[in-house]
Amino acid sequence: MIKDLKIQKGIQIVKNNYLGRLAYMANNSPHIVPITYFYDEDSNSVISYSAEGHKIDSMRQHAPASIQVDEIDSLIQWRSVLIQGTYEELGGSTAKFVLHKFAEGVKEVIQRTEDKKLHYIREFSSKLESEKPPVVFRINVTGIISKYRDS
Repeated sequence: MIKDLKIQKGIQIVKNNYLGRLAYMANNSPHIVPITYFYDEDSNSVISYSAEGHKIDSMRQHAPASIQVDEIDSLIQWRSVLIQGTYEELGGSTAKFVLHKFAEGVKEVIQRTEDKKLHYIREFSSKLESEKPPVVFRINVTGIISKYRDS
């Protein structure tokens, strides 16, 4: 049976992971892509970055977005969290500060959950194929829906 998780448990699942799927709208059609993220409890937002392109252009046009985070043990035992929010692009010193927070946060999650020592952002996040600096953004949380199924 599928049941609701308490919000705090859903947030804990998001905090214990760093890979999710970002959903956004483009040309009246939904798009979903995998992302590396960090949940920032201080700002109640999900931090990430990307090269300029379809995803960033689309979220600039249509700010509502969602992030899905799952922990799947089997078809009959899983936990799933849907974060609903709005896209906010960051610039200047704020972007640098938040990108540093992202890198340190993801490293801490990996070290805690996977027992790996990491030193550089390239060790856990894909290389950007652009000469331009990355676009740092956050999804400001407006809602969280958490479900689970247990045998």
